[in-house]
Amino acid sequence: MPATDLPLLLEAARKAGDIAMGFAGKTARRWDKPDDAGPVTEADLAVNDMLVTLLQGARPAYGWLSEETEDSPARLERDRVFIIDPIDGTRSFIEGSGTWAHSIAVAERGVVTAAVIYLPMRDKLYAAAAGQGATLNGQPIRASAASELTGATVLAARPAAEAKHWAAGQVPDFKRTYRPSLAYRLAVVAEGRFDAMLTLRKTWEWDIAAGDLILREAGAVISDRAGAGLIFNNPTPLLNGVVAATRPLHPQVIEALA
Repeated sequence: MPATDLPLLLEAARKAGDIAMGFAGKTARRWDKPDDAGPVTEADLAVNDMLVTLLQGARPAYGWLSEETEDSPARLERDRVFIIDPIDGTRSFIEGSGTWAHSIAVAERGVVTAAVIYLPMRDKLYAAAAGQGATLNGQPIRASAASELTGATVLAARPAAEAKHWAAGQVPDFKRTYRPSLAYRLAVVAEGRFDAMLTLRKTWEWDIAAGDLILREAGAVISDRAGAGLIFNNPTPLLNGVVAATRPLHPQVIEALA
């Protein structure tokens, strides 16, 4: 039901932005999660509470997976599930930067069918529904036409450019840059501003789910670091890294990785 789910996700994203911007990032109360899982703020929790009420109120038959909600195996019994990161880039939010996002998706039997990534401080609203293309602020977007890894612009954290991650210790001659929010990194590749992105560590589904569909609908390819397609709503919601790139570049990145 991507056609009917997307308007709901758009409404939810805009309301999430209104709530989050009501908090001052540097002064919002914050806590550190156990096991070095990163920080959480009162804004993350307030957005999550609103999304639970709005989304599950509208779709009570859907399961729920969110970074800020204690996980339950009940979601595994549902054909459709919301996959949510209330604020992706919480550290950026705490620092007072504008590069944080709300990432909201619906997956049906493991495949994302509707998705929104919203950066309220940058007025960027990315959206997609299965088979309907991807948009930024209502306008169609497409991935870049880059076809050569040499000279390509790649979003990745510094450790991803270490020689140990690449075949024969040879790091390709691409231009590495970085953005704090994983969801945003995926979205700007879909937009065509960058040619690829990769993260080689284990990655939570809620960071990736919305970007997965937006990228695919924009004509890009996304997989785990071994080249396998992404399946969502797993019992342990972790993915084996992520590689997203233009269609010609994607196999080149996978081949070049160790």
